[in-house]
Amino acid sequence: MGRDLRALFSSNDRFDASEAFTNRQRQWELVTAALQEHLRHIANPAFDAEDLEIPRNNLLVFHGVGGIGKTTLSRKLEMALTSAEHRPAQWGAPTWAGERILPVRIDLSRAAGTDVERIVLTIRLALAGAVGRPLPAFDLALRRYWEHNHPGEPLEEYVRRSGLRGKFAELLPRQMQAAVGEVVGALELPGMVGSAVGQVTGALVRALRERRQTVRALAGCARLADLLEAEPDLDALSYYPHLLSWELARLPVKKRVVPVILFDTFEDIGDRTRRDFERLLQRVVWLMPGAFFVISGRSRLQWADEGLQGQLDFTGPAAWPGLATREAPPAHTAPATGGSRQILVGDFSPEDCDDYLARRLSRDGQPLIGEDIRAVITARSHGLPLHLDLAISRFLEIRRTGRTPTAPDFDHAFPALIARTLSDLTAEERHVLRSVALLDAFDLTLATRTAGLTHQVGAQRLTERPFVDENPYAVWLFHLHGAIRTTIRTADDNTDDRWTESDWHQAAERALAALGEQWTHALAPSRTLLVSCLRQGLRLARDHHLGLGWLTEAAWAYVGDSVWEPLAPPAPDEPATDQGQTAADTLVELLSTLARRQHEHRERTTDRLAAVIDTGLLPNDLSEMATYYLAKACRDLGRSDDSRRGMQRVADSGGRLAPAARRGLAHLARMAGDFPLARETARTLGWEGRHHRVMGDIWWPHGNINQAVAAYTAARSEAEQHGVAGEQATTQAHLALVTAFADPTRADDELLLAQQLLNGLDLRATTLTTQIAALIRDAGTDDIEDRAHILRTEIDVAGLTAALQATLELALAFHHAVRGSHQALASVTSRLRELTRGGDYAYYADIAAFIGDLPAETSSPVRWVDGEAATRDRWRALVIARRAETR
Repeated sequence: MGRDLRALFSSNDRFDASEAFTNRQRQWELVTAALQEHLRHIANPAFDAEDLEIPRNNLLVFHGVGGIGKTTLSRKLEMALTSAEHRPAQWGAPTWAGERILPVRIDLSRAAGTDVERIVLTIRLALAGAVGRPLPAFDLALRRYWEHNHPGEPLEEYVRRSGLRGKFAELLPRQMQAAVGEVVGALELPGMVGSAVGQVTGALVRALRERRQTVRALAGCARLADLLEAEPDLDALSYYPHLLSWELARLPVKKRVVPVILFDTFEDIGDRTRRDFERLLQRVVWLMPGAFFVISGRSRLQWADEGLQGQLDFTGPAAWPGLATREAPPAHTAPATGGSRQILVGDFSPEDCDDYLARRLSRDGQPLIGEDIRAVITARSHGLPLHLDLAISRFLEIRRTGRTPTAPDFDHAFPALIARTLSDLTAEERHVLRSVALLDAFDLTLATRTAGLTHQVGAQRLTERPFVDENPYAVWLFHLHGAIRTTIRTADDNTDDRWTESDWHQAAERALAALGEQWTHALAPSRTLLVSCLRQGLRLARDHHLGLGWLTEAAWAYVGDSVWEPLAPPAPDEPATDQGQTAADTLVELLSTLARRQHEHRERTTDRLAAVIDTGLLPNDLSEMATYYLAKACRDLGRSDDSRRGMQRVADSGGRLAPAARRGLAHLARMAGDFPLARETARTLGWEGRHHRVMGDIWWPHGNINQAVAAYTAARSEAEQHGVAGEQATTQAHLALVTAFADPTRADDELLLAQQLLNGLDLRATTLTTQIAALIRDAGTDDIEDRAHILRTEIDVAGLTAALQATLELALAFHHAVRGSHQALASVTSRLRELTRGGDYAYYADIAAFIGDLPAETSSPVRWVDGEAATRDRWRALVIARRAETR
């Protein structure tokens, strides 16, 4: 760590001024070099897997800002370590030979729902296939933990349900059972294999304490007896990796394997004030010195900080020598023994910015820059080291005047960033730079058009500058560094060629027009391009009060696919002016509401759409869009009269959504039980009104599965021909639902296809429909009611109770009918009658009665296409057929 002489000589005050930045590295070379060193370490005869006192250097940390590529790197490393064919050619071959490397990648993100149980199980599952034999010490402890904490839940069922699948997933339960069997045989305890694992454990502990010859194979594990005697809770589970480490160390040479465990998204396990999960995870690393760990996250690991004693079990530079050194080695060198194991992969994360600011200037070991000021600087910097340097300079300048710096002194961009950024640019490059500051991302064509130039050379030269980042996988390759972009847009620009407000407005108009041209004239238009153009275009129109132009057609294209990616552009860089809400603001709210309804209660959706309509700022066709989706939301909430009025208004207008509104009226007729009217309406709809899907919705309540399947199959084919991904997924989900009643085996395939079509889409109701279909497919099995209870809660949270709740109850009715549970069936039928008392979906209660061969209500408003008797016979036949299959 060098000395910051500029800061040191800026004041008469004596304070510590130190540099703290790290360098970037070639990550693959660092991994291979560190892993090679690790292999030499564990091959040393003096290595002891049970030694808890020697320092640990069995890890490498990659840290950097979000989106810089850490997860991609983690995945690449996993693949490269798995086999040579997956390793990029430029990475070069590793230098070790004859060693079996087992990469195990674990996603710690909140979305993955990872906990300590999943981590330990994932590692053991990977070893199940690599080792191919029981690991008795660990397996017996895990078996005891599992039976204590998951009574009645077989491990194999948990593995299946939790998604911990893999080609070796089935091996683990068998190996654990074999491990128990080995101990039972050694102790001569016949008949105790299986449920008596507690007795087996107790007998083993006594044998270990008594040093019996029969358990000499396990007696070498010094801490086994203590771990088996400890309360088998989550805390104890975090120590079980010690048993894994011992087992791996005593494997025969031919079976020996070195796990390389990659923990990704480390920042999601908590923060720097709550370290409970981190403490348990650190134990895994410490207690498996024979394994090598590659950890990726947004911040450095602080395990070498002695100030964390009490929060973590193993802290300080003596424990983690590789984490104590803050600088990474130069990119062309490998880390030396004991050298830095923390590698920066991009700009600083917020935590690292704060850490840097706190360390850069200090007095008596305490940060000179207060926490509130550090927070403002960090937010403004976007992780840019230059911004942090300028903020520190400003801090010192303010102190030199005799005034105490405050947080508001730093709530702005630094004009010096502009001067430094523009200092060596040509006039044309400066012009292009200001132009692309309006854009979230750009390519050469977009930059050139936004700048109003006729040639690309200026944009080409600009992209070679270090403050322009490149993402080869994005729609537009280039984007400005966040701090540079914000500064160019918002800081006072005192340069000679600065822009006026009119200049900025004209550039925004050119940028919006250029985005529209890219979308409308694309040789291969794609959903990704559409959404990207919309996001940038909506922000430009909103922030610069521009007309909607091509955004109207783009909005229709966005809605037409029914995919619903998030669209809300980021908040403006500058506070809103007093010019009032614009049509662009309203369109942003409309499209954001339609996307967010997949995650919000429908009540919230109706409020937001009503507010959009009330503004009166949208053109007529977009106002009809809001009206149509408001009517849909009302239908989901069971407000049929409000829905009918909205649908009729849109249908009468004859606009783009008129066919969809007529489909909505057909749905409302079906909901009311008037199937003949619904069928007559469906015949007039055509593809635009999704006629085949509407017919499928009519036929399956009649128990006419064959006609429903044919209708949904035709609907899916039409959606595929028109390239409407959302409609494909929706019709496939309905196809899986109806197939599940008649053919569970085929339903497996249909559900798999539905899940594939839903991948990447955001269709909450459709996703819930597939889960109901899975219940119907599994009717007659034991866990249906528990799964239904969870689904009922999800449906209620989504505000989709009107239709999906009734469908869920019907699935339960089918399940009880298959099992012959008459009382439970009667209870479900009663709930359905209560749910549909208002008249909508009353036919569900009738179907439940048909399923159970119960009398339907004489006052039922339902009008069946071919009469009640035929419908009853078809539903009873489905139940009888399923009973025969489940016997």
